[in-house]
Amino acid sequence: MSAIDWVNGLMDTLGAPGAGVAIALENLFPPLPSEAILPLAGFAASTGRMSLVAVLLWTTAGSVIGALALYGVGALLGRDRTVALAARLPLVKAADIERTEAWFLRHGTKAVFFGRMIPVFRSLVSIPAGVERMPLPVFLTLTTLGSALWNTAFVLAGHALGANWTQVTDVVSAYSKVVLVAAALAVVAFVAVRLLRRPSSTEASEPS
Repeated sequence: MSAIDWVNGLMDTLGAPGAGVAIALENLFPPLPSEAILPLAGFAASTGRMSLVAVLLWTTAGSVIGALALYGVGALLGRDRTVALAARLPLVKAADIERTEAWFLRHGTKAVFFGRMIPVFRSLVSIPAGVERMPLPVFLTLTTLGSALWNTAFVLAGHALGANWTQVTDVVSAYSKVVLVAAALAVVAFVAVRLLRRPSSTEASEPS
């Protein structure tokens, strides 16, 4: 059974709450893409299987619940454990962690809000928010607003396209690939810079 068939069955059984459950799980398991679940839910609403308003409310609630779960993971890890884990990664320095932390403290609100509209990142951004203990009311407000915008756009697109809802998924899949390639290139660039800056063994052995 494909993921789409599973989501379809969930909505057949639970109605709009089923779409909410699928979106909550999508936050925890990114291979369940929201860009497929949301237009499908919009299409289901267009056929009368469920209310469009209910779909919008339940999918947004699912996004918030999934984000809260990951926020909790970050809060449980805490700063010290996260720093200790990151410091064990090859080519990662304490200064890198401190810069990342400083960046999130300055731009965390924008990252949480706009991050809801970026594939993959939309799930992961909840973890540093939990690590840095972003005030929960602020996190919930930004997550709800960002998720509502993302969900509404895709649900309405699926509702408008009807049986052609998969066109939305095709377009966003291309967007997701661009984001993933950009992230991969950033990682490659980071590793390359670290390797180039690393002193050679002969330089390290020379007396100062």
